[in-house]
Amino acid sequence: MARIDDIRKSSTWGQIMEGQPQHALIGGMLVIAALALLIGDAHPPRLLGLTAVGWAVLSIWLAVLHQVLVAVVFRLQLHKGLMTRVFGRHDLAVWSAVFFPLLIARPITILLTGWTDTAALPGPYALHILFGIALLAPAIWGMHSTLKHFTLRRAVGGDHFREEIRALPKVSGGLFDHTDSGMYGVVFFGLWGIALLFGSWNALVVALFQHAYIWVHMYTTEAPDMRRLYGDDPS
Repeated sequence: MARIDDIRKSSTWGQIMEGQPQHALIGGMLVIAALALLIGDAHPPRLLGLTAVGWAVLSIWLAVLHQVLVAVVFRLQLHKGLMTRVFGRHDLAVWSAVFFPLLIARPITILLTGWTDTAALPGPYALHILFGIALLAPAIWGMHSTLKHFTLRRAVGGDHFREEIRALPKVSGGLFDHTDSGMYGVVFFGLWGIALLFGSWNALVVALFQHAYIWVHMYTTEAPDMRRLYGDDPS
């Protein structure tokens, strides 16, 4: 397993850009589809100045901003050490200060979309509540497992910044005893749960968009990075 310094010495722009054309193409298609599925109202209520569609659009674009920033920072930090060059020993703290507000904005904007929405989901509301709770419960467990076992340093991509973080053993405990994709595969179902508890069509559209888009990040940005950081990289 090559050290991060060795990865940087042999880095090429082809490696830095790997998967990013696909990221842009698939992400753009998801944005177009999500925006097309939103349903407005002739006289919509507003919350903090925005309608449900307004909150939904904001949520979509904040998710795009978040994931584009992650792709840029992950690649340029891994291959060029950019954050460390600019911020020195505060690099990870600065990145965390950008990363976490955008992450927290995801469920908050979906909640505000659902709270304001007049476009109800079809079917009985009691069923929406039941399924919402069923999805929120494992998502909350997954978030607890992430905080306790995976840790925030890893969640922000600390292995792109610190050799000692990359050298930590494989995560185990809680949800991670059952899946390696707990955050993407389970925690993001909490966004679905929020939308279902509100019985909100527009919030559910945004939840589906965010869940689909995070898997785009996984396959186009994170997977190539993991191959280089932890081996199995053919290049």
